[in-house]
Amino acid sequence: MDVLNRKYLASHPEIAEKIVVGNQNTDMPERIIQFGEGNFLRGFATWMVNRLNANGMFNGRIVVAQPIKVGLAKLINDQDGLYTLLMRGIEDGKEQDNREVITSISRGVDPYSQIDAMIECAHNPDMRFMISNTTEAGIVYVDEPRPKNECPASFPAKVCAFLYERFKHFNGAHDKGMVIICCELIDRNASQLKKIVLKLAAQWELRKDFFEWIENSCTFVNTLVDRIVPGYPRDNATEICAELGYNDQLLDTTELFHLWVLEGPKEIAEELPFHKLGLNVVWTDDMTPYRTRKVRMLNGAHTSSVLGAFLAGIDTVGEMMGDELFAKFVEKILLEEILPQVPGDYESNRKFALSILDRFRNPFIRHELLSISLNSVSKWKVRVLPSIKDYLAAKDTLPPMLTYSLAALIAFYNGVGSNEPELRGTRNGKSYSIKDGIDELVFFEKRWHAFRHNHDLRVLVGTILANERLWGEDLTLLPGMVDMVTSQLQSILTLGVRETVENLVK
Repeated sequence: MDVLNRKYLASHPEIAEKIVVGNQNTDMPERIIQFGEGNFLRGFATWMVNRLNANGMFNGRIVVAQPIKVGLAKLINDQDGLYTLLMRGIEDGKEQDNREVITSISRGVDPYSQIDAMIECAHNPDMRFMISNTTEAGIVYVDEPRPKNECPASFPAKVCAFLYERFKHFNGAHDKGMVIICCELIDRNASQLKKIVLKLAAQWELRKDFFEWIENSCTFVNTLVDRIVPGYPRDNATEICAELGYNDQLLDTTELFHLWVLEGPKEIAEELPFHKLGLNVVWTDDMTPYRTRKVRMLNGAHTSSVLGAFLAGIDTVGEMMGDELFAKFVEKILLEEILPQVPGDYESNRKFALSILDRFRNPFIRHELLSISLNSVSKWKVRVLPSIKDYLAAKDTLPPMLTYSLAALIAFYNGVGSNEPELRGTRNGKSYSIKDGIDELVFFEKRWHAFRHNHDLRVLVGTILANERLWGEDLTLLPGMVDMVTSQLQSILTLGVRETVENLVK
């Protein structure tokens, strides 16, 4: 079977009759340098730029740079930057499977072996935007020397070197500043990157007017991204390619839902007018309300439901939503206990909540509950605890289902150590992996070990809730918290999770 590339696309115009094909104009200038060639950016930002080009609203292509030594640059070039994006899910109660050939990438660059190509990009007068997704571990300070015609190790050092090269080449021209848009899943991602870039610039003793250029000519845009991107469909890629009629090693899959909140000036919004296409993109002066909504509603619904569901024998989010009892539990905890405590417009928040339920029901995505369970202690503190405290303040009582989620967490963390940095719990006679920080794992193992000797459940719960290092505060000080968690944990241990949830839903 032929490989997808520009020659194949040109010789098979019938492809455009079956699926959407992006703008094939190769004369558009390269205006974006994108650090990150993985599934997420290709199913998110790259796709949105593709939509802009298709509607004649941007006229620019993307140079994709590998942020690490091993990457997809060669494969991207083998396919002339082309790949097929499958967007699948439920919308208005109906399953949809949308397919699109993305044409917005001009080429891939491996900066570790092609540093000259990266320098050429910095010297390109049309280059305006930098987009990144280098994972949460990408935006970190690394003490490294100033590079000399070689690729820096860390992502912030790459950015610093790139910007300095551009600054020197254009003699600090104000109109050659860059707009840096970060998609990493950390709070105020671009602000964090800027701090590290300036720190490296000082460490490398770069020109003082470079600092002024960064401050006055470059814009660092904090963003919030939201889209589930499973990526390459390994289980049925052969069948999909057979349907398409070509081989595509860069196949990418996403859900239908997408949200991009960008905290930046309005003039930049006009340069990248995603919002004018009807895409779910928001330009704002303050992204805090959007972040709060996502963390409490989407992430909070996950964290408060999946640990108990797993203990009840369920393995994926799809299975959880296919179980009548647990689907009802997720719906009630989201709409009755989380939603009312989220600041902002209620109707807008409720619409977001209903979209979350559709996303959880997506039959095309297999989201393992165990993968969601990773680092549940810190997740619960950030995603669930604020909703509990706000509910308590508003109603002078604890939310029973959200409070149960802490009892389910304690039950889930009932495990013993192994040779790996994890605990092994037991579900239906089979072991499962409990993964978190080493301190969290050691603490829970010791507490459960003590319980097996003293059999005092209230002591177990009280000791866990009192650990301020875990929760950021002493949870025993919340009125009724120890009593309710102890009662719910007792129910989980004696009646099981399913009956406990049945009583809560009733």
